[in-house]
Amino acid sequence: MKSLSIKDIAVKAGVSITTVSFIINGKARDKSISEAVIKKVEKIIVESGYKPNQIARSLRTGNSNIIGLIVEDISNSFFSKIARLIEDKAYKKGYKIIYSSTENHIEKAKELITMFKSRKVDGYIISPIKGLEEDIQQLMADNKPVILFDRNLPDLDANYVGADHFKATYHSIESFIKQGKKKISLVTIDIDVQQITERLTAYKKALADYDIPYEENLVLKVHFNQDEKETMVQMEKLFQTEEIDAVLFATNYLAISGLKVLKQTGKKIGNDFSVIAYDDHEVFELHTPGISAVQQPLEEIAETVIQLILSQLSSKTKLDNQHIILPAKLIER
Repeated sequence: MKSLSIKDIAVKAGVSITTVSFIINGKARDKSISEAVIKKVEKIIVESGYKPNQIARSLRTGNSNIIGLIVEDISNSFFSKIARLIEDKAYKKGYKIIYSSTENHIEKAKELITMFKSRKVDGYIISPIKGLEEDIQQLMADNKPVILFDRNLPDLDANYVGADHFKATYHSIESFIKQGKKKISLVTIDIDVQQITERLTAYKKALADYDIPYEENLVLKVHFNQDEKETMVQMEKLFQTEEIDAVLFATNYLAISGLKVLKQTGKKIGNDFSVIAYDDHEVFELHTPGISAVQQPLEEIAETVIQLILSQLSSKTKLDNQHIILPAKLIER
């Protein structure tokens, strides 16, 4: 059956096109349209399968009911899980999410913001990279709600939701030390973003607090986005040349590469060699033995992000920016 146009619905309901438009755009009660007329028109809309053109509707109302989500890499399990949670929660509130990955490239990130602007999205949820400060500042100047998550930009006064990376890393290193470990390695990535640099800072602080000397040769900084084979070669060299008794992998994908190296080289995880991965993954639970992991509160992060952006969207006045830091926990297996 061919769906009816807005004009057809008006004729069928015996009302004006303007009345139907007010009902579709949620303004019927503001315009004092009776409940009986609203129900009559809504019934015809449902039965006809009418779907308003989203772009045309956004031009009329100024709202697209779309939120742009920009992350580092949507294929990474951390971002894919949190994107799905945000999408589900937004959908229940009448919003759709469109998302894309920056791959940590500043030009691509800027292009994505421009693209989302052209789509007239109502707000932005961004896991940012350095260099986006001016672009985000301009969005806020245009009265577009912006929520930063996972990583913050310290020079920018914006809404932020994230986990306490310093404390989670400190607890991880501390747990190694309490097991009697002395040669603790950190395998991390070489990008200058706060949530990564905090992990290195916490690593150094935990060692210092327990009087264990910091050894630079025990820290491997992997180039971001480099080929996994190259990463595995670097890890193999680290594990074979240093007398390491524990290692914290600063991301889950580094941990998965590390587990492959350990399997290839025959290095066993057990009493003599301990592993913790940052950001939990199904692989770590299924691995024998199970791999301990830092678990970020994905559900809470997603819920907080959605609550913040919806409150910004519904407010008639500009709300104060909030910084919300949620605790991560160490899952010991």
